[in-house]
Amino acid sequence: MLLFILYVSILRVNNMKQNRNFPFAKVTKKQEASLKKGHPWIYEDEITEVSGEIENGCLIDVFGSRSNYLGTGFYSEKSKIRIRILGNNANEKYDDAFFERRVQYAIDYRKDVMGDDFSACRLIHGEADGLPGLTVDRYNDILVTEIASYGTEMHKDGIYRALKEKMKEYGEEIHGIYERNEGDLRLREGLKQYKGWYGEEHPDTCITEITENGIIYEVDVENGQKTGFFLDQKYNRRAIQRIAKGKRVLDCCTHTGSFALNAAKAGAASVLAMDISESALEMAAKNAERNHLEIAFRQADVFEILPQLKSEHAQFDFIILDPPAFTKSRKTFHNARKGYKEINREAMKLLGRGGYLASASCSHFMPRDEFRLMLSEAAREAGFSIRIIEERQAAFDHPVLPDVPETEYLKFFIVQII
Repeated sequence: MLLFILYVSILRVNNMKQNRNFPFAKVTKKQEASLKKGHPWIYEDEITEVSGEIENGCLIDVFGSRSNYLGTGFYSEKSKIRIRILGNNANEKYDDAFFERRVQYAIDYRKDVMGDDFSACRLIHGEADGLPGLTVDRYNDILVTEIASYGTEMHKDGIYRALKEKMKEYGEEIHGIYERNEGDLRLREGLKQYKGWYGEEHPDTCITEITENGIIYEVDVENGQKTGFFLDQKYNRRAIQRIAKGKRVLDCCTHTGSFALNAAKAGAASVLAMDISESALEMAAKNAERNHLEIAFRQADVFEILPQLKSEHAQFDFIILDPPAFTKSRKTFHNARKGYKEINREAMKLLGRGGYLASASCSHFMPRDEFRLMLSEAAREAGFSIRIIEERQAAFDHPVLPDVPETEYLKFFIVQII
């Protein structure tokens, strides 16, 4: 241990222009290989030595088995993800200017790829933007944030300030930041759960309006799901429009009616939207009325309604399955897979040959290849085959890092039953 500390001290003198005086940790060869491939998480079992004054949320340098510098990140004393890497520049200060640059890069990217959809989009997508555990969604002049990293929480004042300043440089005034810090991950980080406005300056209401794909939605940033709206399916909702035209459409798990509204707007012959939540259906009906679109609504459980509609001899040409995540851990993967297969099989039976199915999973514990295989199995059990029309993912404002599988969570397939 003493030799390791001495070696690292010499290394710092020789290679680091900035004398940061961060504590440091040494990791296993397995963890070193993972870091070199680009994955930013270090688990507690992969740390072999630590030195220096370590506090929850502090910045810590990470070294490999040969005392080679690997990166710097946030230390979390309670989470199994013990260190979240921020960068691997040995001479970076990791000061306010660093976080301002990360915010600038994130906003510039959205401005480039979102175009006219910049007014309602995800501005920061955690590790995919180099800001661990941070989610920032924009709804016009309101930003909604969620933090699931102790270190990021400690730097949030500077990050929020940078967000408002950088948006203003683009001519975009932000009048309020609403924090939705309610997730269970905060407890694992030793953080309190809460929600509410950040600071004293904010609008009088938590409700705003956005327009997506030409459809107006009311967004409740205080009580809506996630940060108020599911922005990730933006372009998937648009993708179903061309198939929905002239079709009899069933939108299962409609939530606030977004897929149903896109189908109706595209000129579907009829649209039935169902959800188990009465309050969700009330919001969906309100959205339909607001947009002058005709949609029928029915409260039901997706597992029960599909076989029931089959027994009622209901006829549909296009079914959309966008359920909540069936699994939030690897332990429940197999049961979740059975659930996905069951609803997809029953939907295919209800459609029959020639019908179209859009099917989604928002759990990163359901890999894309596994989801595709599940769809094929569901088709065989229903007595059919499928052909894939499109494989899609989250919208561009939810970027995917190929070396970080956790950033690719949303799978969206459009298939035809044959």
